[in-house]
Formats: sequence, structure tokens, C-alpha cells
Amino acid sequence: MVCDSRGTITAFRLTAGNVNECTEFVPLMESVCVSSSHGRPRKRPKRLAGDKGYSTQAIRAWCRKHRVRAVIPERRDQIEQRRRRPGRRPVFDREQYRRRNIVERAVGWLKNLRRIATRSEKLAVHFEAMVTIALVARYATKLSDTT
Repeated sequence: MVCDSRGTITAFRLTAGNVNECTEFVPLMESVCVSSSHGRPRKRPKRLAGDKGYSTQAIRAWCRKHRVRAVIPERRDQIEQRRRRPGRRPVFDREQYRRRNIVERAVGWLKNLRRIATRSEKLAVHFEAMVTIALVARYATKLSDTT
């Protein structure tokens, strides 16, 4: 799941329970569309905050290639490996990482919805539809609150 700095979920992908989330990173990021106040929407965010599970060479390389600043802490094994074979340490902005709780709150909001939390849908297509309906309902209420 990807969300913007306001907690608006901009894209999500479903995977099987035994599939690592990192395998779906590139297709998920390719589906992101970040709105802007003027001009056409951007396809890439300025920063990407993720937990230690996203600290892989492939994800960091993708971020460098697309000029996205990765705010991802290093895993313990990566720090130990760098001690044995010194290299440049990735830049980590602790202040920006603290804002990652916005994503966790969005996930928590989804888990508060009973039908999504209990995964009562048998087919992935139906479950994806329920998540989409929940997101549309949330944003419809957000829009009505602002007007």
C-alpha cells in the first residue's frame, strides 16, 4: 500500500500471504499517481518511507534511478556486512522516518473495517473490490467534510 503525506491511500496491491511485499514494490510504484496543485500529476513521490523490510539493494537502486529519496533504515545484517566490507552508508533522515506512522494509521483504519479485517471474502478479486469500496467511501466522506 502507498499513501501520501496526508494519509490518502494512492495505490495498493494484493499478494498471497506467503509472498514477500518487496517483490511487488516496482509494479506498485509504477501505479502511483501523486496529485499536485498545478500541472499534471507526478508519477513519482519526492520521498519514500518504508520499514526495514524494504531495505534491499533493488529498492534502493530503483529509488536512485528515479530520483526518489529513500527514508528506509538499514537492517542489522546489512550494517554488519558493511563493517566487514566498508562502503558508503545510505542516507537516513530520522525526522522524515517518524512521519511513516501516517502509513501505519492508514493500515489501522483498514483493519478497523470488520469485513476487511476478517477477510471474509474467498476470492482475491472480491477482497480487492471491498478494499476499493472502503477507500471510495472514505474519500467521499472526506470530500463532503471539506465542502
